[in-house]
Amino acid sequence: MKQKSIKLFISSVASVASVAALVSPWCMAAEVGDILKAGADKVEAARVAQVRVDRIADQTDGLLQEFKQVNKQIESLRVYNSQLERQVSSQNKMMSELEESIANATVIERGITPLMISMLASLEDFIALDMPFKRDQRLAAIEELSVNLDSARFSAAEKFRQILEVYDIESDYSQSLETYRAMIDINANGSEVEVDVLRIGRVALAYQTKDKSQTGAWNKGSGSWQTLGSEYRRPVDQGIRIAKKLSPQDVIEMPITAPEIL
Repeated sequence: MKQKSIKLFISSVASVASVAALVSPWCMAAEVGDILKAGADKVEAARVAQVRVDRIADQTDGLLQEFKQVNKQIESLRVYNSQLERQVSSQNKMMSELEESIANATVIERGITPLMISMLASLEDFIALDMPFKRDQRLAAIEELSVNLDSARFSAAEKFRQILEVYDIESDYSQSLETYRAMIDINANGSEVEVDVLRIGRVALAYQTKDKSQTGAWNKGSGSWQTLGSEYRRPVDQGIRIAKKLSPQDVIEMPITAPEIL
């Protein structure tokens, strides 16, 4: 009886072992699958996390570059604003100076008009006392300036410029040589004769008739034309030719009134 029971027990154990042998490989396969799936999930999660990290890194780098660019712009604006401040300061100073100049210009303009009137009067008196070369032309220029002085068409600065221009012309007469044709009363009888006039600065003013038969010069002492001797005919003619640039410059003998000692 006992022997039979032992056989049954061994048979049962063998059956269980056989079932266990069949069940264990299936369980192990299931566990490996779970492990692989878990590993795959972790890899995917890691990949997703890395993508997120890369995106954040890119965004951070972009923000850093933008920050640097903004800093450069801020620095440029700071320099620009500093320059503008200096310009504004300079302009304010200039405006202050202009306001002062405008205020002074009003005072100067009130004082310059009497000065210009006096300058014209003095110039007119000077021409009247000077050698009588181109006298009508020079007095006409004075008359024109007097008309312009009363005109509203010209500013005070322009009027003053015109007067200075005439003064420059008068000054140039002292240093130039010229000849021109004119009608003058050489005999002081009211009869004018056409002659060639030779002016050498303001030291000599001579004339010669067209046929060269008569030569004379202005006498400052008498304030009239004086006939010269025949010895001056050739020098005056030579001076006229030099003034016309028909002959080279040369030394010529001219009648010059000695300066007065005051």
